[in-house]
Amino acid sequence: MSSAATARRPPPQRPVIAVDAMGGDNAPREVVAGAVRAVREHGLRLVLVGRTSELAPMLAAEGANRELPIVHADESLAMHEGALAAWRRARSSVAVACKLIRQGDAAALVSAGSTGGVVASSTVRLRTLPGVLRPALALVLPTVPRPTILLDAGASADAKPEMLVQFAHLGAAYARIGHGIAEPRVGILTIGSEPGKGNKLARKASELLSAHSDEAPSLDFRGNIEGHDLLAGLVDVVVTDGFTGNVALKSVEGAVGFAFEEIRAALTSTPLARIGALLQRKALRGLRARFDSDSYGGAVLLGLNGTVVIAHGASHARGVAQACLLAHDLAAGRITDQIRRSTASLSRAPSWLHRLGQSDE
Repeated sequence: MSSAATARRPPPQRPVIAVDAMGGDNAPREVVAGAVRAVREHGLRLVLVGRTSELAPMLAAEGANRELPIVHADESLAMHEGALAAWRRARSSVAVACKLIRQGDAAALVSAGSTGGVVASSTVRLRTLPGVLRPALALVLPTVPRPTILLDAGASADAKPEMLVQFAHLGAAYARIGHGIAEPRVGILTIGSEPGKGNKLARKASELLSAHSDEAPSLDFRGNIEGHDLLAGLVDVVVTDGFTGNVALKSVEGAVGFAFEEIRAALTSTPLARIGALLQRKALRGLRARFDSDSYGGAVLLGLNGTVVIAHGASHARGVAQACLLAHDLAAGRITDQIRRSTASLSRAPSWLHRLGQSDE
């Protein structure tokens, strides 16, 4: 093809992101505001999914009627509703957004709704990639000098050792594709760093990951890590079951929140302390932003035939906008296709996984 023809070729269109406008503690108002912000500040292509009668007046108030189309959905999943409700409601905003992805009308879904409901609905409607037993929720921890990926953060509370092995491969692929980590280091979260520590699930998964097989895709497995190492950056990918991962995540969030409140109280306790805080305000703001959940957009549900980003349930407009930007970047990078290729050998893995996994039954 000539250079002139190449020069005339139009640039590829940005992927369309379907936003569940009805999901989240602050929906739909903050979701609409965040979507408008994402369109105007980042030039994203979004479509809002939800009840038109509620969303249209909010868009009109923002002057964004022409910037953000609406796809109507009759129902929504409440924050207290989980998997069962998600399966039953085929006209929920999450289900309709998944349908847009299946039809090729959207490339990704963003929702701040119930984690259980979004996971169940998207898993049923988008299906897992070949060879993947269960999807895993991958969350970025703000470690330095590079982020640490924790999974599963709540998608599969009851996991088998084979699933943890697959989570390790999904997390490693996400670290390479989404964060440019060429050779991700993988560790299992358990109660001791020494080999053999932990419950049956952790011990067996560690055995499987340590096993050498020509059939198994390679991983840089570093063994066990403990809870106090989550923010130490010892590994790039931390693997655990969804129950443990979610408890660990909430514990970290609570501890960080408590620490910041104590720091704030100490820095405002005396006039001299307030002067010191004023002098350090730039550094303190940077530290606060680093641990602010709105800065990261949300968690990514890996292992499905589609990109799904689950924002924090309490997200405000800034957090929703960041979640949309994260979904756009992943969809534009064709992360689903890349993970499909990266984990293609998982479809052959069950032969050796089950053989080793059942060795002590």
